[in-house]
Amino acid sequence: MTVRRPGPGLAGRLFLAQTLTAVVAALTLWAVAAAVGPAIFHAHLHRAAGLVTAETSRHVEEAFRTASAISISVALAAALAAALAVSGYVARRIADPVSRLASAARELAGGHYTVRVPPAALGAEFATLTGAFNEMAARLESIETTRQRLLADLGHEMRTPVATLEAYLDGLEDGVRTLDPASMAVLRTQTERLTRLTEDITAVSRAEEHQLHLHPRPTTLDALTEATAAAAADRFRGKGVALSIPATPELWLVVDPDRIGQVLGNLLDNALRHTPPGGQVTLSAEASGQMVTLAVTDTGEGIPADHLPHVFERFYRVGSARDRGHGGSGIGLAIAKALVEAHGGRISAASAGPGRGSTFTVTLPRSARRAARSA
Repeated sequence: MTVRRPGPGLAGRLFLAQTLTAVVAALTLWAVAAAVGPAIFHAHLHRAAGLVTAETSRHVEEAFRTASAISISVALAAALAAALAVSGYVARRIADPVSRLASAARELAGGHYTVRVPPAALGAEFATLTGAFNEMAARLESIETTRQRLLADLGHEMRTPVATLEAYLDGLEDGVRTLDPASMAVLRTQTERLTRLTEDITAVSRAEEHQLHLHPRPTTLDALTEATAAAAADRFRGKGVALSIPATPELWLVVDPDRIGQVLGNLLDNALRHTPPGGQVTLSAEASGQMVTLAVTDTGEGIPADHLPHVFERFYRVGSARDRGHGGSGIGLAIAKALVEAHGGRISAASAGPGRGSTFTVTLPRSARRAARSA
């Protein structure tokens, strides 16, 4: 098998191309000067000096050709040397940034997502290329960081239910435990927790990758809030937390009611988990122009200011008070954010601080046009 030897690099190719151009230009100049110069000189000589002997004319013309050849040769040699020097500089000036970009691309392909290409003054096109490369590398780095955190969080989330299931199964095999209603309840709870975790991860992944199929249709604000409240009423009564729904304006909007109901349900569940018995959660709605605002306000634990920007991240935990012991999968708010953005809306969180409650606000367009484009 014959192995092809790699040819010259970009700098070498640029240098050879510019050298060839300079040599061809020099040969062309020499040929034109040799062909045109003597004839023009001969005509001017006879016009200026009148009739001269053939010997004198030949001697003068030979002197002209010799002087011309020497001067043109020296000039061409100097020009060619200068052209080669400039060609070498230009070749290196262009090739070095391209080589750095190629090297960075190899590192990126090898999984080194922290690599970046420094800017080079080679024009707007190359600046666009390096900017796009650095942006791509940054996004890949962010994706890799998220992937690693997601895997770590998944392992943490699954460890408890899997360990519980394994312990109960070992106990059943060893005869230490019996398959009584209490054991069945524990097994059922842990399998439901794993199922809920799987469904939540699938939902948020599809929403963030814009693979959800929204089915927007006209609905009213009060229909959304009443359906959401009815679904959550038993859970609120069971914990002893009051659920308040102020009068909702008679207003139509075009959304996927199932998906927005899922958003409001996740927000109510989040508020319920972090509001102690005797507290209150309020679901309110109002309209402003072509936008509709839905807010879930609780009197619960509150959120420190430095954690507010991160509450919609997957598996993000504010602290020991808002931990896995509250029963959430850790991605309910991430699902809510993805679904709201799929509708062309936005979601935000606010809190006056620990122990002072929190408010989650959803803003949606009344029209389905933006939602259809986002989905």
